[in-house]
Amino acid sequence: MIDKYRLDDDGRYEFAVSVIREAGDLALRFFDNLKDLVIEKKGHQDLVSQADKEVELFIRESLGEAFPEDQIIGEEGGNSMPNDSQKSEFVWVIDPIDGTANFVSGIPAWCVVIALVHKNSVLAGLILDPVRNELFEGVAGVGSFLNHKPIHVSKSKSLSDGSVAVGFSNRSKPGFINRLVNSIVDDGGVFYRNASGALSLAYVAAGRLIGYSEDHMNAWDYLAGQLMVKEAGGQIEEQDISSVLVSGGRVVAAAPGVFDDIQKITDHAMK
Repeated sequence: MIDKYRLDDDGRYEFAVSVIREAGDLALRFFDNLKDLVIEKKGHQDLVSQADKEVELFIRESLGEAFPEDQIIGEEGGNSMPNDSQKSEFVWVIDPIDGTANFVSGIPAWCVVIALVHKNSVLAGLILDPVRNELFEGVAGVGSFLNHKPIHVSKSKSLSDGSVAVGFSNRSKPGFINRLVNSIVDDGGVFYRNASGALSLAYVAAGRLIGYSEDHMNAWDYLAGQLMVKEAGGQIEEQDISSVLVSGGRVVAAAPGVFDDIQKITDHAMK
């Protein structure tokens, strides 16, 4: 039961689970009716749809009504700050649809993401894949779960033992992804990209992938999944969360047996 994952006595975690479920249902209704979906282009390979906006609005309104003193940071709506007199030390970080390019193309590789930050620490992360009805959960100091069952990272010791997820964006330096992929292949590995970094990180936590590498991600794309990897027994690059909330950061997260290898090839790819 969800109750055993309680973070505190204020019900934030349980409420977030109910919100992400409802948000997933809303997103799925849009996904099942793509012919009527309004899509805009924010930049190169960067899309936003009516679904992104309405799902984020639903999440913001739900969390804001329940916890008006909390800060909310989201991909489409920016940073929502309460009055200083009301401000709490909790920050919600949300991505209504991670994998929008997949979503608008009818590819079932997208998810809804909510992370909860408190005093510069990520307390919890939720990643919901509504198409497969898979809810990934990570709770600091408790563990990671898939549909309430514990999950663990891969026991792989070599890049040749599994697939490494990779990501890149319009912020990536020229040649980064080519060098990264070439290094993975040269080391006997297989690279994987599904255009949803959050979902890929959840797969690392579940042992489906052995690691993930990207030179820059925004906080809403990776804080939830990175926590899941850590709580599932994986390794991550520790970061100053307050800085990540503003500027994002590099992501290397993997099974312990391959973390050093993936970190090394990421360093090389970023040169």
